[in-house]
Amino acid sequence: MTAFVLVGTSPGDPARRGELLGLARRVGAELAFLQLGSPGLGTTLTRLADDGATRVVVVGVGGATGPGVSWLRRVAAHWWATYGAGAPELLTAPAYLTDETGWDDLVSRARPVTDGGAGLRSGAWEDVPRHRHQVLVCRGPRCTAAGAEESAGALVLALAEHGLGDDDVLLTQTGCQFPCNRAPVVTVHPDDVWYGTVDPAGAAALVAEHLVGGTPVERLRLRRVTSRDDRP
Repeated sequence: MTAFVLVGTSPGDPARRGELLGLARRVGAELAFLQLGSPGLGTTLTRLADDGATRVVVVGVGGATGPGVSWLRRVAAHWWATYGAGAPELLTAPAYLTDETGWDDLVSRARPVTDGGAGLRSGAWEDVPRHRHQVLVCRGPRCTAAGAEESAGALVLALAEHGLGDDDVLLTQTGCQFPCNRAPVVTVHPDDVWYGTVDPAGAAALVAEHLVGGTPVERLRLRRVTSRDDRP
């Protein structure tokens, strides 16, 4: 039995679950997510294997801030190696699906996973970066709908323009951070500075003024409150 899995790979894909679920149904595939969404790819592959699938073809869809197609292959290979005896033949498409009409072509060109997930043991992924700041970009449903993917892309470009890498600023995309009405939300740690309505221009200012200049961008800054602030 051959099964097909459509995988949302970017942090924003869980927010468009309905759209991707419709696409998966039209092409006869299961829907899974690589990050920030359920079911995860590993969970789906395990269920299909336990249900008797002998061959599984995985095709990803990706956004501008998602990982490259090689990442999907590495994760799938790692699952295949750790599942052990009885694992189905597992194949991954050579590119991400960008148009529904390209599904059959990607499936026909899918290649078997053979490296056993060795890529996940890369030395570069063993150590915590020596970053001085970690920037968290909310990719919850509201922030994604408000343009968080574009804001994240602008942050990446601005960091590169200022020569800042992972050992300077670690950029991490997250699930919902709240407050949703101030979307897109971005936080900077360890400074504990919260920003709201961060559009691409605001993202560039955040990098230039806060991460490079050392001064928070007050026009975008959100007040940090706790329940104690409302007590008499």
